[in-house]
Amino acid sequence: MKIIMLGAPGAGKGTQARIIAEKFGIPNISTGDIFRANIKNGTQLGMEAKKYMDQGLLVPDELTVKILLDRVARDDCQNGYILDGFPRNIPQAQVLDEALAKRNEKLDLAIDVDVPDEDIIKRMSGRRACVSCGSTYHIEHIPPKTEGICDTCGQKLILRDDDRPETVKNRLDVYHRQTQPLIEFYQAKGILKTVDGTMDMKDVSAAIAVMLQ
Repeated sequence: MKIIMLGAPGAGKGTQARIIAEKFGIPNISTGDIFRANIKNGTQLGMEAKKYMDQGLLVPDELTVKILLDRVARDDCQNGYILDGFPRNIPQAQVLDEALAKRNEKLDLAIDVDVPDEDIIKRMSGRRACVSCGSTYHIEHIPPKTEGICDTCGQKLILRDDDRPETVKNRLDVYHRQTQPLIEFYQAKGILKTVDGTMDMKDVSAAIAVMLQ
């Protein structure tokens, strides 16, 4: 089962990808992780990607797909894999489809974790992180025992810049422009499934498990 996870930042698609991967014994593949691993191991593809990254440039789609295909060719992907964070736009999706077709492969399912913008802004602006040990909380769902203080080390909790409402709105704007069109792209291919991401995390997981039966 070759799966793509879709959804806005903060929708919970990364969490669900990890749950699916563990449940079905298939790898959860993030392009960021692949880049870091290839650079760390000094591979030819990794060094090529590093040239762009060192200049603050985006790694070209063709190179990203090459690195991705190198990863999914490994033995642990024989029973499938989950892609989290790629593709991010229609051109990347087309390059990926073409590359897989050359290997007589195709994606089986695209899962969209659907959460309204206002819910995402509320979720992310409620996050708090410890400045010392990195523990994370949520003022509604996972509150610390003492407001503003980390349970683990007793240090101050902060609202990270990435989680501020104005930053989240900007990230959502980028998502709607670049990534949301993928929903229609995969719907046209007949492989899109949508799950209500506003449900409890366990209920979202259960709904996805039914899709994968």
